[in-house]
Amino acid sequence: MRGIKKNALVGAALTGIALSLALVQAPSAIGATKVDPLKVLNSLPVQNERGAGYDRGLFRHWSDLDRNGCDTREEVLIVERVNGSVQGCKVLGGLWVSKYDGVKTSNASNFDIDHFVPLKEAWDSGAWRWDSATRERFANDLGYAPALIAVSASSNRSKSDQDPAEWMPLKSQCSYAKNWVGVKFRWRLSVDSTEKKVLTRILTRCKGSMVLPPRA
Repeated sequence: MRGIKKNALVGAALTGIALSLALVQAPSAIGATKVDPLKVLNSLPVQNERGAGYDRGLFRHWSDLDRNGCDTREEVLIVERVNGSVQGCKVLGGLWVSKYDGVKTSNASNFDIDHFVPLKEAWDSGAWRWDSATRERFANDLGYAPALIAVSASSNRSKSDQDPAEWMPLKSQCSYAKNWVGVKFRWRLSVDSTEKKVLTRILTRCKGSMVLPPRA
């Protein structure tokens, strides 16, 4: 009987270790794995923000990293259009809807491309350790859809560089919290204690799982 109990405990421990490794490593091959967002949040390191040294110029953005002739802003506008056709890198007759406030526009110049986790927040949460090439990849991340989104200029400026403890959209807060955790997981960024507390409160009342993003 003791042997059976011992084996059961060992099995449970190994299952827990396997889940932890999946959350920590998350290779691209399991990018479609669905998990509890609270588990993803709890896998993130909790650290105080750096709070010094940030400069937007340290993150080269709107590059053409895939060398297809379209810069990152153009690519996001193409992907996020609700209507419109694509000619080269431009959207003709396009329509966009801001995920933060529901504002619609047919003039792309009215919309900003939002770094879901703002550049300064990324810096304070660990990007200060990165080299310039890694910061550029973060600022132009087309490998995870929530990382860059088209939103109204007014909502983007209202958000600025604030984290969820300081700013949340009025719409779709559960999705916002899941995507925030997803970006931070993908790029191995930390959360501060207040940020984690707010995210925990939001995610506790949210239904459903989230897709575990591949590591960058």
